[in-house]
Amino acid sequence: MLEVKQVGIVFGGLVALDQVNMSVQKGEIHGLIGPNGSGKTTLINVITGFYEPTSGEVLFDGEVISGRPPHQISHVGLGRTFQNINLFPEMSALENVVTARCVHTNYHMLDAVFQSKRFQQQEAEARDKAIAQLEFVGLKDDLNTKAKNLPYGKRRLLEIARLLATDPKLVLLDEPVAGMNEQESDEVANIVHKMRDLGGRTILLIEHHMRFVMNLCEQLTVLNSGCVIAQGAPSDIQNNEEVIACYLGKRR
Repeated sequence: MLEVKQVGIVFGGLVALDQVNMSVQKGEIHGLIGPNGSGKTTLINVITGFYEPTSGEVLFDGEVISGRPPHQISHVGLGRTFQNINLFPEMSALENVVTARCVHTNYHMLDAVFQSKRFQQQEAEARDKAIAQLEFVGLKDDLNTKAKNLPYGKRRLLEIARLLATDPKLVLLDEPVAGMNEQESDEVANIVHKMRDLGGRTILLIEHHMRFVMNLCEQLTVLNSGCVIAQGAPSDIQNNEEVIACYLGKRR
């Protein structure tokens, strides 16, 4: 589904990514791990169009998407969350998710002004979809709560619900359980499984929580200093001496 081919990116002489190759198969839960500053988020930014690669290309379903703007990449079926929570704090949980459906609406400004039938139908569909996604992540009792009043863990779940409202085929999660306790992390792991098993989605995630990653992911790609140093199943990565030396550390 996703193929990163020989991707490199340079910022003012600093090589952030160097000839990176990575493949994510349809229906897979794939982890992207490595120490801080290794280039993980930079790679996600290249995949989702926030950065244009200096070299190489990114293919989605066999089609080159590198160099396209983020909104076009969202339309082909890639959606993402960010390390820092980016919600509309004064909007309710429901309103936050409804905004994400704009990628699937096609009414015009005059439709909104005059409350046309097309406008009303699409707004009703957006609301129904938003409610379904909030229920999916366990926030059905928080529809009308302002985002700023939700506890941290629920704000993370709200971001996932908003992402799912865009109907992505490939979900990219940037540190989805950062700052969460074990119970909250397990809840997110269950949601990720449901995204794949019930929603038919493919998952690519960045995370430092190793128990979460090793129990959830089927394949891992490890970055260090902008280069891929290992790829494979979690059991192989856990025993890779180079990964242990630069990231995982010796097990006691």
